[in-house]
Amino acid sequence: MSTPRRALITGITGQDGSYLAELLLEKGYEVHGLRRRSSTFNSSRIEHLYQDPHEPGTRLFLHYGEITDSARLIALLREIQPHEVYNLGGQSHVGSSFDEPEHTAETTAVGAVRLLEAVRLSGVDCRFYQASSSAMFGPDADVPQSEASPFRPRTPYGAAKLHAHWATVTYREGYGMFAVNGIAFNHESPRRGETYVTRKISRAVARIQAGLEDYLYLGNLDVTRDWGYAPEYVDAMWRMLQADQPCDYVIATGTSFSVRDFVVAAFDHAGLDWEKHVRCDERYIRPTRESLLIGDAGLVKRELGWEATVHTQELVKIMVDADIAAVGHEGEPWIDRPKVGG
Repeated sequence: MSTPRRALITGITGQDGSYLAELLLEKGYEVHGLRRRSSTFNSSRIEHLYQDPHEPGTRLFLHYGEITDSARLIALLREIQPHEVYNLGGQSHVGSSFDEPEHTAETTAVGAVRLLEAVRLSGVDCRFYQASSSAMFGPDADVPQSEASPFRPRTPYGAAKLHAHWATVTYREGYGMFAVNGIAFNHESPRRGETYVTRKISRAVARIQAGLEDYLYLGNLDVTRDWGYAPEYVDAMWRMLQADQPCDYVIATGTSFSVRDFVVAAFDHAGLDWEKHVRCDERYIRPTRESLLIGDAGLVKRELGWEATVHTQELVKIMVDADIAAVGHEGEPWIDRPKVGG
């Protein structure tokens, strides 16, 4: 019996990390995840994947560590000897980056450099995936945005992601590492954090329908995004590390949908009149001009055969239905709730 391929995922307890862990386990990988030690458990997205590390045949292992701890990263890499490393960790909320720019830079920008350097210093022969972001494009970027479009970030998060992006290119070109950037546009799911606008909308719709809330408070409804489905995007990440040559790719649907469109579709799906329940709150309006983000994923389709199949209208229904089901089981232990989210 052949030895399974091993992967290390930072940010495994997040939306993308949980879906990627599922995908890799289905493909027969041994999966190792880096998780932060905190006063509260934050593993609900991967609880259904739990395997007793002491049982024979276990292929999922969680390790405590911080992306800010270089020595720990080097030690883990030498211990695990992964074939693939996926860096999905760091502060990932654009709005929060205005409140915590230093923390965002430390975990999202410098954290990526620490991990790249840990791979180099450990001597582990592996392939490296960096989660880049459409937030690296600015409000005056080409539409749609491709791998050749100029970067002009206007948020602390986008600036931190750009630092990590160019660091990955530098390690690829300077040290010969198989290191790639996936420039992912917005991708959502029922596992999205509740502070992100799409999940904030779907959760509010479910609670309003159930009579638990009356209003949803949002900022700029005219912001336009290219929204895809997270389980499909992690497949693109995996494909990038199976390629013959390292290359950076845009991961997107190529379609645009405003926040207002998302709101209307979500409330309509639940049989509600959105105008009776949605209120504008200036606290949620960002201090810099918003970008028109629409991705051109032609290169990844041509070279890796990846293409988004779930678009925003279907995504809205998936998320609203999942939150309606979750609201119906509030108060029950997580283990007894229906598994939602793909």
